[in-house]
Amino acid sequence: MVGSIDTFHGSMYSNGSIQNCNGLEEKVDELRRLLGKADGDPLRIVSVGAGAWGSVFEEISQYWKERITVPIIISLSKGIEAALKPVPHIITPTQMINRATGVPTENILYLGGPNIASEIYNKEYANARICGAEKWRKPLAKFLRQPHFIVWDNSDLVTHEIMGGLKNVYAIGAGMVAALTNESATSKSVYFAHCTSEMIFITHLLAEEPEKLAGPLLADTYVTLLKGRNAWYGQMLAKGEISRDMGDSISGKGMIQGVSAVGAFYELLSQSSLSVLHPGEKKPVAPVELCPILKTLYKILISREESSQAILQALRDETLNDPRERIEIAQSHAFYRPSLLGQP
Repeated sequence: MVGSIDTFHGSMYSNGSIQNCNGLEEKVDELRRLLGKADGDPLRIVSVGAGAWGSVFEEISQYWKERITVPIIISLSKGIEAALKPVPHIITPTQMINRATGVPTENILYLGGPNIASEIYNKEYANARICGAEKWRKPLAKFLRQPHFIVWDNSDLVTHEIMGGLKNVYAIGAGMVAALTNESATSKSVYFAHCTSEMIFITHLLAEEPEKLAGPLLADTYVTLLKGRNAWYGQMLAKGEISRDMGDSISGKGMIQGVSAVGAFYELLSQSSLSVLHPGEKKPVAPVELCPILKTLYKILISREESSQAILQALRDETLNDPRERIEIAQSHAFYRPSLLGQP
């Protein structure tokens, strides 16, 4: 979704069209006050939906090319794109928006779960978190909050964007495990332990001081593994009700973001230049070698060397270490690679 709210001379516009919505102008006046805008100042907020990457960001740039004031962008996009030259690094949605539009990073925020879109639509209880610069996120969190939609705020934009992509990766595997084990509570809980330890390990490579997988981040991961299009996709694949040949855009469900994210994270973490010390073998290995679940999902979804059953084999591998050890490795070593964020 790409849209905007513009107010000027008391008129309401959305993508250039006058809207007649009861109470909407009052809500915008409230938001203007929260953001410290004077009456009559143009207020421009653009929301960028999940999956709206690449050319869409350039389209957004054209949309406000002749605007007078700099907009505030609320991005729903999550995950990364991997680039291998000149050195392996990631590109986050925030970075893409910044480069495509020229909007300062401090004016770009990320809005994420824990929530399920259909439940928000039905006005069921839901939570969200808005991440970014304090001067924008706090008033926007207050503005967006409703009795059935509680919004927290957080300063760690990078970790939340990365985790937002990783949860979709591992949600596909969670759906497979649920389907293949007839919803075994033990198998699902063990899978949860391993996939969250891999997520923690990966974020320690990509962020200098990543936020702990707790609170909203943990809740968002949990709800996505329980329910959502990526978990559904994993279930349907394991049951044989859909095939990989159908692609990652499914009618009635939309884009299954986790599939391409598996490829991006695997490609990045398989680079030998990012090698880390294997705790057991005491030799340098590519980071992906310490992420057996990610490796297996790649073999199932991208290279198609394995069937969905391989996820259970990986989970029940007798040589698999306690997932706690992977977390300890990440937290006890200086794993962070500034170059992965395009920094010197």
